[in-house]
Amino acid sequence: MRSLDLHPIFRNNRDIELAMRQFLFAAAQSGDPVAEIIPGKGSGQLMRRVLAFLDQKHIRKLYLRRELDPKNPGRVLVHFREG
Repeated sequence: MRSLDLHPIFRNNRDIELAMRQFLFAAAQSGDPVAEIIPGKGSGQLMRRVLAFLDQKHIRKLYLRRELDPKNPGRVLVHFREG
């Protein structure tokens, strides 16, 4: 499973956008059924930013669904079309 940890770049908005965009395009092309984005728990601000990014219409086309990991609330699982 591909993973993107946003902790090292959480202070730079442009880097966060770029990292998520590149990660999602690569994950969608890889054929892996699930990828994870780790914004962490913290105040929830970064998590809200990640979810807002994933909910953009043009980004939404890249994946089937997204969910918060029930066992780890600081992690977002993104499910892709297989094949």
